[in-house]
Amino acid sequence: MKIAEKHRAARQHILEAARPLIGQRGFSAVGLAQILDVAGIPKGSFYHYFESKEAFGEALLQTYIDDYLIKMDDILGNDDENAAQRITRYCQFWRDTHIEGQIGNKCLIVKLAAEVSDLSERMRAILDVGTRTVIDRISKVIATGQEEGSIGSTQPALMLAASLYQLWLGSTLMVKITHSSPPFDHAWEASKRLLEI
Repeated sequence: MKIAEKHRAARQHILEAARPLIGQRGFSAVGLAQILDVAGIPKGSFYHYFESKEAFGEALLQTYIDDYLIKMDDILGNDDENAAQRITRYCQFWRDTHIEGQIGNKCLIVKLAAEVSDLSERMRAILDVGTRTVIDRISKVIATGQEEGSIGSTQPALMLAASLYQLWLGSTLMVKITHSSPPFDHAWEASKRLLEI
């Protein structure tokens, strides 16, 4: 393996190892020593892989969003199901990720959005582009559902997609506050009414 490939692999390993820790504790609460410790990388070598903690945070968020979009495409791109069924599976995936104890797989957007948007303009911009991309993908499925008739609402697909995404972000915050799943039940019932499915 070439030096550049080893460097990229080690950098990716740090990001993957640190993601559950950041997902559990937040960005500001985790120090560089903890990141390196969980990754099994020698102390003092952080700046060999990242120019700053902010650069690490940017890479962490971008990697998370890239991975999330791959999962999303897998769920929403199933041509064997109609659009309403694909949206249903996406909402079920969201719910399962947040209530089945999948520490580290939970949404970093939910966990970090308020915190890092005030700390770093570059991290906020990554979140902005990422969430707009997610909404755009949902919008395309909704538009397909409107054309095929599996989604009854005639409201603009982009507006419906943004409302749906914001509804589930909010319900995820409520699940964190209440430590119970009823907010997701309410979100699903509201989603069905919103989309008319």
